[in-house]
Amino acid sequence: ASKMLEPYRATYTATAVERLEQQGVVFLGSTNMDEFAMGGSTENSAFGPTKNPHDPARVPGGTSGGAAASVAAQMALVGIGSDTGGSIRQPASFCGTVGFKGSYGSVSRYGAVAMGSSLDQISPAADTVADAALVWSVMKGNDPHDMTTLTDNVWTVSEQADKQQYRIAIPRQVAAGGVDDQVLEIFNKKIDALKEAGHQVEEIDVPELDHVLSVYYIIMPAEVSSNLARFDGMRYGSKVPAETMWQEYKQTRSQGFGPEAKRRIMLGTYVLSAGYADAYYEKALALREQIRQKLRAIFSEYDVVATPTSPVPPFMIGEKSKDPVSMYLADIFTVTANIAGLPAISIPAGSVEVNGKSLPVGIQFMAGSAQDRQLLDFAKKVESNS
Repeated sequence: ASKMLEPYRATYTATAVERLEQQGVVFLGSTNMDEFAMGGSTENSAFGPTKNPHDPARVPGGTSGGAAASVAAQMALVGIGSDTGGSIRQPASFCGTVGFKGSYGSVSRYGAVAMGSSLDQISPAADTVADAALVWSVMKGNDPHDMTTLTDNVWTVSEQADKQQYRIAIPRQVAAGGVDDQVLEIFNKKIDALKEAGHQVEEIDVPELDHVLSVYYIIMPAEVSSNLARFDGMRYGSKVPAETMWQEYKQTRSQGFGPEAKRRIMLGTYVLSAGYADAYYEKALALREQIRQKLRAIFSEYDVVATPTSPVPPFMIGEKSKDPVSMYLADIFTVTANIAGLPAISIPAGSVEVNGKSLPVGIQFMAGSAQDRQLLDFAKKVESNS
């Protein structure tokens, strides 16, 4: 969704798409998204914003808002997007669909334009958990084109027999404030229903999660700065002719990238620059490892971690576009799964009334590394009891 790639046509097919086509899937078209997957509302697109099917004055979430909106509007059975910090789960919550991000490396990234290479994961949005699980199971698997993909033996070892009672943890951050009252009420009702169904639910203290948003918004822009450096007008994509190479490079990037892409490129370049890399980037990497270790310990005791998918219901188009920090805060519950490379799913939990409109709200569940199938089985149980 960028002017930078407006004239470009891919020379090969992504592995995830190829595997779906081999099973007879028919692709209807491309869906809108935030430019280079940067944003949380699908407003940062060279094609203009996508609208929420439940209220066209509101955003569908982002960055893969077009994928979730197309499913919610019954234009397609399934939408495919990427999830770098919640980009399939947050739109699923805002649009009332299911959004599933598998473990990092479960689906090949070959053919996906890199935004945050250690965070990106191709993911489905669908009407039901079963549909999302089916599409994911076709896309997943080792790929020699992507050395980060998990080998088949990882799934054989990790997949467990279907369980009936699950151990569910809720981080104290959920009740600590910052979550919309109506969203919190729906979340608590869903948790009460899980308790009544016989699942064990406990609130836990995870102080490391207080830093997860800061870690994400240092590592992600750093990888953006590196990955988007290739779009310079010299090799492929848009080019703005100029008298010198430097002028051509500067004008192409100035005119080809939108405001949010420029913002993140500059942030990433700053945290990677000499004199600042140690103060920001290296510390973020160290904290990322602490968060991973803490989550490994949590998932040795619990099967899933439950949170609201988003702390707020769908907001108005233009409401947060001039306040990027406010937009970033909406990622508070989704980025953890990407930082740690864990599977996570958002399923519809209910709806809230805002200005006479009924707006969807999602609940998110996250599981341990490579516990994707167990998470999907649990999500099916939650879905069937709703």
